[in-house]
Amino acid sequence: MNPVLWRPSAGRRDNANITRFMTSVRDRYGVNVNGYPELYRWSIEHSADFWDLLWDFAGIRSSVKGSVVLEHPKRMPGARWFPEARLNYAENLLIPCSRRRFSLVFRGENGETRRFDDNELYREVARLAQALQKDGVRPGDRVTGVLPNLPETLIAMLAAASLGAVWSGCSPDFGVPSIIDRFGQIGPKILFVSDGYFFNGKTFDRTDRIEPLLDALPSVQKTVWVPYLNREPGRIERPAVLWQDYLAGFPADRPIEFVPRAFDDPLFILYSSGTTGPPKGIVHGVGGTLIQHLKEHLLHVDVQPGDRLFYYTTCGWMMWNWLASGLASGAELVLYDGSPLYPEAGALFDLIDEFGIGVFGVSAKYLDAVKKSGIHPKQTHDLSSLKTILSTGSPLAPESFDFVYGSIKDDVCLSSISGGTDIISCFVLGCPILPVRRGEIQCRGLGMDVDVYDENGRCLRGEKGELVCKSPFPSMPVGFWNDPDQKLYRAAYFDNYPGVWRHGDYVELTESGGMIIYGRSDAVLNPGGIRIGTAEIYRQVEQIDEVLESLVVGREIDGDCRIILFVILRPGAELTESLAMKIRQRIRQNASPHHVPAKILQVTDIPRTRNGKIAELAVRCILHGHPVKNRHALANPEALEQYERLKDRLD
Repeated sequence: MNPVLWRPSAGRRDNANITRFMTSVRDRYGVNVNGYPELYRWSIEHSADFWDLLWDFAGIRSSVKGSVVLEHPKRMPGARWFPEARLNYAENLLIPCSRRRFSLVFRGENGETRRFDDNELYREVARLAQALQKDGVRPGDRVTGVLPNLPETLIAMLAAASLGAVWSGCSPDFGVPSIIDRFGQIGPKILFVSDGYFFNGKTFDRTDRIEPLLDALPSVQKTVWVPYLNREPGRIERPAVLWQDYLAGFPADRPIEFVPRAFDDPLFILYSSGTTGPPKGIVHGVGGTLIQHLKEHLLHVDVQPGDRLFYYTTCGWMMWNWLASGLASGAELVLYDGSPLYPEAGALFDLIDEFGIGVFGVSAKYLDAVKKSGIHPKQTHDLSSLKTILSTGSPLAPESFDFVYGSIKDDVCLSSISGGTDIISCFVLGCPILPVRRGEIQCRGLGMDVDVYDENGRCLRGEKGELVCKSPFPSMPVGFWNDPDQKLYRAAYFDNYPGVWRHGDYVELTESGGMIIYGRSDAVLNPGGIRIGTAEIYRQVEQIDEVLESLVVGREIDGDCRIILFVILRPGAELTESLAMKIRQRIRQNASPHHVPAKILQVTDIPRTRNGKIAELAVRCILHGHPVKNRHALANPEALEQYERLKDRLD
């Protein structure tokens, strides 16, 4: 069993939302649940009771809740949650909270800072909702944004949701073809765009992208320009209205008329990465998104009213939607747009002290970058407000757990979390009343019947296998866009194990009830018939001082799999035979001889998806001489060129 690095104090356990929730279970159902394992088991065995109680515990506001919690509980997909309910997502986020001083604060990389209290945010949403309504936005219409992580982005989403419209966003660093691949599917009526963004000390003007977007999106009836770099837009062929002009003339004191929606009515459209084909539009429902996020914020992250909640994210990643929902739990949101490492590696830690952030969310890659930078925030920052660190995007290496407790803060709940765009939430995540064990995600999510299967559908314990979910849960997608018979939806998650959700992660359920993720199932290596998760190799390579980043893939040859490792080295370092031997020895000693790469090659860039995840499959296609579909879905498709050149050195 992995060593414990942190335990909650008695005071933290006693005051946690989840402790109050266990009391509510006893009061309503007469069931004694003493601790997380018992609560989790009850939430799975009595799923309808769990979600029914959570609705009331979280104070979800609705015009109708209804008496039925779950219809067709044995259908997956096909179960229906709260089929009689009528509610509005935006209404639940805009509920005033007396214990927070502001709804959100924004900080841009250029130093711009803005704050909105509850009344100011409500008034801006009210004005924009009126403008959208005048332009004919109705329930089910699509409203889209190509925007940085600005307050206007949140306001636009809330205004659209208040009318029952569907929001879909892209980050402004997306290329025009990638945006068209996404928005071209869904026929947006309104398009919000910014003039550009700041990143890593540079200014990126995006005014030249508007005309080709409008040419490719004939459904757009109104384009709203959100100035960020400049107050006035450049000339474009078709009219766009400035944000401030679009809102002019609409009274801020008019109450918002929140349109009631069914639980499964669409709220958000997110997208698959698009690296293996056109990105799929994944449709998420109003009620499922809200209740799942409330569960995670209140019970798993322990967000208390007035807590400052931060997650480093762009608007094209599901963590932006997850962050926005924090308003429903009474959190004060801290938004940041720019590079997390500019002007230096400790920049985000400055935000913790300046704004009193309590819940600090970043990627595993970011924590590793801070570790490699050599800084020790524990020595340079106060961090007294910080109570929880969240990490996602890729598996968090055990050594990063050590770094957090050794160099950031020893009294903090480090919660690695994992789920994804597919469910707009998490399957496995943290818990404020459980210990943190080195290298482990703390627990499976409440109400999520998560298990580990082998290829024959047999449950595994203490062995690696496929992450599955065996029972319906509210945040399952409503479906895929333009997939009326759910053929693509079923193929994506249910073909391998009929009636059971297969998520595509290669994992292990530990003795303590935690989870270790070894990488994506489709990237699993298989040398000599032994299955190896890519994270097992990344973990070892990341500990080599000379290595900044790495990418590992398998190449099929002569009926076997050869492991190929690509490394980015620190400036001035070279991949000598001595360094290659050092890497191999580290992997052999700390993993196994089967993990040792057959080839190690130096590169200067690693291809990534728009969400920052390593595009292992794209490189694998190149090494096997297969075409890489939708290169423009990558954030840096030019990186693939050097892998094509290196392919000949593998023979």
